[in-house]
Amino acid sequence: MISRRRYKLLADFEKVSQFLDDNYNLETLNSYLLQQFFEYAHTHPYFQYQKTHHFGLWEEGEKIVALVCFEMELGEAFLSVREGYDHLLAEMLSYAEKELSAETDNKKILNVWITDKEKKKSELLLENGYKKVYTEPVRILSYDKNFVDSEIPDDYSIFSLEEENDIKKIHSCLWKGFNHGPEPDDNYDQRLLMQSGPNFRKDLSTVIKAPDGEYACYAGMWFDSQNRYAYLEPLATVPEHRRKGLATAALTEAMKKTKKLGAKYCFGGVPEFYKSIGFETICLREKWEKKFITGRKEN
Repeated sequence: MISRRRYKLLADFEKVSQFLDDNYNLETLNSYLLQQFFEYAHTHPYFQYQKTHHFGLWEEGEKIVALVCFEMELGEAFLSVREGYDHLLAEMLSYAEKELSAETDNKKILNVWITDKEKKKSELLLENGYKKVYTEPVRILSYDKNFVDSEIPDDYSIFSLEEENDIKKIHSCLWKGFNHGPEPDDNYDQRLLMQSGPNFRKDLSTVIKAPDGEYACYAGMWFDSQNRYAYLEPLATVPEHRRKGLATAALTEAMKKTKKLGAKYCFGGVPEFYKSIGFETICLREKWEKKFITGRKEN
């Protein structure tokens, strides 16, 4: 018998993480809801952990067979279902509309993320009035390929967080690297939080230091030992240090480490930079949207 209940943040995180690992396959990518994606979000300062009780779990006995959740906040949803339980999808979507929709000014909106390989999900969304509003590539680099090595300037240095882990410098690098402005705030706790996940690896996270001692580039790397892949998150270079090969060097260093651990490929990002160093598109990530007004679908 299958039962449904709400997610319990502290009690269920590890159980759901294992479900995501068990439910992974390279064909559909489970809507690109990777375990590392799920964990990284849980440690992100923008994550609405106060709203995680809106997540839904379907269980058969002690086994999770389906999950409905958001990445960061209400208004978005992922529908993750174990093979053989697709008959739950309609119920899951209905649950997502009720529990995960964002509401403002008597309007409701829900964005559902899937990949273009998940035909049953796309058909269900079409039947229920959703429209595809955005697509982006999902890219991997196979470790059967040769890495594109990039030498960094002589006055820069490269190392892992095991060797040096200056939270203030990491914060400055990521703040500037993601174009938040030239002067970072002093919320260093958010960077400590982002290193608190059970699978965060200091030895795989790579930093490049500039001649002035500040961090110029940061590449966070995750390794899935069960499914043998690497997952990059985040990668950022401070604007004044771009176009020097730093991102390529940091990423390559981290990928070489995960290859030694047994990874077969690495997930990258959307920008053309990844394509330029050998990453290939394996599918498209799609966002499907539905809007409501006071209980009615908006035309």
